Amino acid sequence: MDDTQTLVRRAAAAVNSGKPDEAQRLCEQGLARDPGDPVLHHLLAAVLFSRGVIVPARAHIDVSLAKRPNNAPARLLAARIERTEGQFDAALVHLDAAIAISPQREMFVEKARTLDMAGLRDQARGAWQAILKVIPGHQEATAQLGRMAWEDGDPATAASLLAQATATDAPASVWFNLGLARQDLRDHDGAADAYRKAFALKPDHAEATLNLGISLQEVGDMDAAMDAFGKAYRLRPQLFGSIAMALTSASHGRLWLDEDALRRALSG
Repeated sequence: MDDTQTLVRRAAAAVNSGKPDEAQRLCEQGLARDPGDPVLHHLLAAVLFSRGVIVPARAHIDVSLAKRPNNAPARLLAARIERTEGQFDAALVHLDAAIAISPQREMFVEKARTLDMAGLRDQARGAWQAILKVIPGHQEATAQLGRMAWEDGDPATAASLLAQATATDAPASVWFNLGLARQDLRDHDGAADAYRKAFALKPDHAEATLNLGISLQEVGDMDAAMDAFGKAYRLRPQLFGSIAMALTSASHGRLWLDEDALRRALSG
């Protein structure tokens, strides 16, 4: 029969190999024999958290931290668990402790994310700016500062930062935000390119194809605009009102007097 340390090594190897079932079984086997082992509790918390099983994950990481309060990776995991549950103050306490123990870049990025999610805009902005000073070109920091600039009504700064963030592989959300900034600058061709990229990366992104339709309409390409509006409508029929408004209010639009006819055109 394997001893606890052997089970820990096997469980960690299973986690790293993408075998959560085996990892969970080994952790539970080890804890049945040694209920207080902090490493097994930590590993089991990580496996459960990866599966979205939050309450038991929190219980296990709490036991681990009670035995090893100065373990930075355990503090980081505890912060992520608390953040998932919207417990931002508790998450920040864990992150500050982790940074005090082991001030690694990952910890500062996690703190910036948490401040952002908590709606602490000034602190989040400062945290993202600090990351960008230490790691010039950091994609996430650049993208988040670009988003904040757009939210603050500065589309020119936003477009510049978001364009930098999309210079390497970027998620759909960053391309979508770039589209918003370019749209506000009336760069409709550039906005359309950004929305196309967002939709290609996330084919269920109804807002991206809706805004693509608006941008195409602004440059007078009504056939392509109607195609984009149709995709948006089929993905989310609740956008019908936004589509109808766009079609009748833009400089290049079409007047639809028959709502059912418009729905049929979009459904086609």
